[in-house]
Amino acid sequence: MAGRCPLVEDSFSRLASQSNVYGLAALEGGEGPGGLLAAVLKGKVIYFRYHDLRQRLRPVARELQFTYIPVDAKMVSIDSFPKLPPQCSLVVGITFIKDSGDKASPFLNIYCNYEPSSGYNLNSVAHNCLNLELQFTLFQLCYTEVCIGDKPKTVFLLSRNNLSVRLYKENEGSRQFEEQPVQHLFPELQDLPSNVLWLDVCNIPGAGQHITAFGCQSGYVRVARVDQASRAVLQSRSIQQDGPLSKVLVFLLPSELGAGTAQDGDAIATQGYSVLVTSTIELSVVYRDILTNGLGNQLILPASDQYDSVLCALVTDVDFDGACEIFLGTYEQELFCYKYTSTAGNPPGEFRLLWTRRFPSPLLSMLYTNLTADGLCELAIVCLKGLHVLQQHSLEPMAWRILERLQVEAERRAWCGVVVE
Repeated sequence: MAGRCPLVEDSFSRLASQSNVYGLAALEGGEGPGGLLAAVLKGKVIYFRYHDLRQRLRPVARELQFTYIPVDAKMVSIDSFPKLPPQCSLVVGITFIKDSGDKASPFLNIYCNYEPSSGYNLNSVAHNCLNLELQFTLFQLCYTEVCIGDKPKTVFLLSRNNLSVRLYKENEGSRQFEEQPVQHLFPELQDLPSNVLWLDVCNIPGAGQHITAFGCQSGYVRVARVDQASRAVLQSRSIQQDGPLSKVLVFLLPSELGAGTAQDGDAIATQGYSVLVTSTIELSVVYRDILTNGLGNQLILPASDQYDSVLCALVTDVDFDGACEIFLGTYEQELFCYKYTSTAGNPPGEFRLLWTRRFPSPLLSMLYTNLTADGLCELAIVCLKGLHVLQQHSLEPMAWRILERLQVEAERRAWCGVVVE
């Protein structure tokens, strides 16, 4: 039996119109509380954040005027990232469709202010636009970091309905984002059999490699491991599921494989990289230890097909026990929370449903980010009728959990001979 949701709703903001599964982005970087950008229909972007008013944090949602977006535009996707030091600014990408009557024209707008004094001033960023007219219908817009030589760079990836993913990288000379061949940095995104509805890129720390996973309109899933220096595809696995896939996420699930089982001395393969795949018509699943098992070890998320389509998903640790929970949001207004459990000496384990929570309208997208600058993240969920922000009901259990983890870490360091000042 599923338990009771430990999160309580802190605020609800009604949006001007409906958003979609690609319509929510977190604002990171700078000082103070973070914020959210929600793209809604009719060319509007809503800026949400907490303001310190009379020594109390109060939620405020207001429309932010981005230039070169028509009032009748149909918003498709939005994403944002802070520029890497020494530059201090935000980059915001927005895709939309302009209906000029005889035809619909898709656009990608990239906003960034390069003035040193602007910093993270969103009003300034929103008025500095690179406007690109595109072809074909647009889907997901996302950013990811890549290494070019020995320098990290942040790029945009944009999936389209012509069986392609486009890459946009900043030209250091002109300081403008330009389209570049995707195969130069992401060779695994070639020869696509279907339109990509969701892709996720996970950089492997210290290895100079990344894992890319994507799900397609046809139900096709591909997972690839790539060396960033040589751009060689080290591993590639695929599988065909039934129906469109709504989300694909790469995450770490503690591996039950011993270090001695690494293939050809490949220690990375035993770290427990797994992939969550959510479907619009069938059960959501996790493919376990993908670098060792490929897509052959499947764990089912029970009851994930009983409340209509799963539209959004999130993998994060909300109870501070060091192991991630999986969140699924459905069209039938349900939020599911799953946890992986295993019995010592009896692998594999299974995912169990911890709790559910019902919302007043379908769940479209969600993020877990720190909106109040208190060190704890909030769960932000965009539903059909607005933006819900959920927080922990009580901080006391979280405080005890953090103290326990600090104690364990201190004992581990002491055992390893590490001096802790």
